[in-house]
Amino acid sequence: MPSSLNHWVELTLSHALRLLGILVIALVLNRLLRAASKLIVKPATGQTRQSQLREQQTRTLAGIVYSAGSKVVWTVALLMALHEFMDVTPAVALAGLAILSLGLGAQNLVRDVISGFYIVLEDQFVVGDTVQISDYTGRVEHLTLRRTVLRDARGALVTIANGEIRSVSNLNRDWSQAFVDVSLSPETPVEKALKALEVAAAALRADPAWSQALVDVPRILGVQDFDRHASTIRLQVRTAPTRQDEVARELRRRIQAELLKQGIPVSSVQRIELTGVSDSLQKAAQSDPAS
Repeated sequence: MPSSLNHWVELTLSHALRLLGILVIALVLNRLLRAASKLIVKPATGQTRQSQLREQQTRTLAGIVYSAGSKVVWTVALLMALHEFMDVTPAVALAGLAILSLGLGAQNLVRDVISGFYIVLEDQFVVGDTVQISDYTGRVEHLTLRRTVLRDARGALVTIANGEIRSVSNLNRDWSQAFVDVSLSPETPVEKALKALEVAAAALRADPAWSQALVDVPRILGVQDFDRHASTIRLQVRTAPTRQDEVARELRRRIQAELLKQGIPVSSVQRIELTGVSDSLQKAAQSDPAS
């Protein structure tokens, strides 16, 4: 009897030590996992909305990584603990088959989540950015690990699975750019026209209401095109993100006013677009002002 009792005591003590070791290892791994997940968080570098949203998204991502990793650690620890009392091989095999079947049936979901993870981790875009994804351009209204929701120019919400995103043009980073083409009468002296454009560009830069929207002074690139109907001069303007359209409209208005002020005639050529005709007829209609 004492021998049998000693055997059970030793066996119980052995199991208890193994269970304690499993618990300690799980706690240590869980603590290391929490520390590693915190490395994903990028603290806000300013008080801007985009910066705050970026920090919030990375914290959410870190929470997801920690939660998933912690569940794996504790599941393995539980299986190791059960193995001390029973054979868990059949249960593990059955669970593995179930996970494999689920994974095969949810390949697109897994692909979307992985792509969303890299979108957030690599800071490709955040909520509030204006982006172009494939044929869609709009403001990012919502971003999760599975999908990206854009608000396009029509006001429609466009939902895109993250796994379908192959390339992204972020229009909200650093600066934006626009080109303004000015068509002048071919009889207009180019030098006189260039000076008028310089005056309009400098006036825009000097205006306090618009200077904050400009990265630098609008540049006159020169004559872009010319023919017997018109001479086209191109300007380049770099602006704060997403403000290129409104700045370009204001620049055109100032250019028109300056040209009229200096008596410089603009081109009288009108762009004619015909549908359902050949290219030769299209060109003929554009070359003949009377048509």
